[in-house]
Amino acid sequence: MARDRRAHVVIIVVNLPVERDRRVIRESLALESAGYRVTVICPRGPQGLTHLPGTRDTAIRSFRQPFAGSGVLSFAGEFAWSFLCVALHLLRLLVTQRVDAAQACNPPDVFWPLALMMRAMGKPFVFDHHDLSPELYRAKTATPNAAVLRVLTVFEQLSMKCASWVLSTNESYREIAIGRGGQDPERVTVVRNGPASSEITHVPAPSAGGRKRIVYLGVINPQDNVRAAVLAAARLAETRGRDDWEMVIAGDGDSLPELRALTTDLGLDDVVYFAGWLGGDEVDALLASGTIGIQPDQPDPMSNVSTMAKTVEYVARGLPVVAVDLLETRRTAEGAAVYTPSALPEEFAKALDALLDDPEGRDRMREIGLQRFHSRLAWEHQAAAYLSVWRELVPVTGSVVPGRRAPLHDTANSEAR
Repeated sequence: MARDRRAHVVIIVVNLPVERDRRVIRESLALESAGYRVTVICPRGPQGLTHLPGTRDTAIRSFRQPFAGSGVLSFAGEFAWSFLCVALHLLRLLVTQRVDAAQACNPPDVFWPLALMMRAMGKPFVFDHHDLSPELYRAKTATPNAAVLRVLTVFEQLSMKCASWVLSTNESYREIAIGRGGQDPERVTVVRNGPASSEITHVPAPSAGGRKRIVYLGVINPQDNVRAAVLAAARLAETRGRDDWEMVIAGDGDSLPELRALTTDLGLDDVVYFAGWLGGDEVDALLASGTIGIQPDQPDPMSNVSTMAKTVEYVARGLPVVAVDLLETRRTAEGAAVYTPSALPEEFAKALDALLDDPEGRDRMREIGLQRFHSRLAWEHQAAAYLSVWRELVPVTGSVVPGRRAPLHDTANSEAR
């Protein structure tokens, strides 16, 4: 068998199996299309895959994760186990195969010792910055522990300083990488999340009559504040009635059982529906059928500077958005959204009610969203920036291997709440 001479990049992602991480799937496809070979180290999914579906030959080296849970001790155990498993897989690859570079996706921010090891061997190490770990800890903890915050901040700084390059998911994250992280501005590149144009097969038509659909798409954990969307539906039912609209909540998370019970308690089972965790084609079809997308994230230091993947998914289909006025949400959607001052249910209900009665306004927002997506936000633009980094770090010679579109299975990444 002929030796594979393609440059070999190892991608590390440990917050979920790679087959459910659309950003890493797209990155793998981009690398393959540019002539690189890819191996992903990640937790083992239900199917125990060894090959990433939809890619040419991206390999998966997976490990079991028995320590997932909640609380500081559980997280510490989970992160320590992940580091050990990743280190063993990477060392095995270094010994048995040619590895030219590695990329680590956070959270957690624990892989900086591997960055030091790789760079000592003369091999680049890229830090793909998905989440702000200190801010995420504050958002998920009622009384944050000061010592834990200090550790998270130091580990974040080390992850950035030890890396050859930092990939930031938006401009705010880039500013943090340069300021708090101390990375050279010339070695921080923005690579946003978002679908490729080829992933969108159902394009919604301009506003028409019939029952209107409000859609929530994404993770359903406490910090995602989907409870406010259900409470807004209750207010909307009181003020507008129930005849011409419905709300569909698609996704999964810790808060889903509570929200199902709340919906029943409020008597909303006839207008609020839960679609569960959808595959890529199902997501596309749902959003194409939507009238308005809702983003109920509360204003806090984390959400204000994070780009929610659901927002990009809405904008990509020309779906008008109702969202809290957050810095990166406004930078993403601009005129394709209506912004509320805070995350109060009555504010959402008022904005939804007005937009449901404004088909001309929705059509204007639709056109703005589609224009922004195709000119700036689509993955094609992000892939160009992503590959420019790798061509700088690990130049490729020889023929390019055509990439293939992967089936995208999750509804939102950890960063893309």
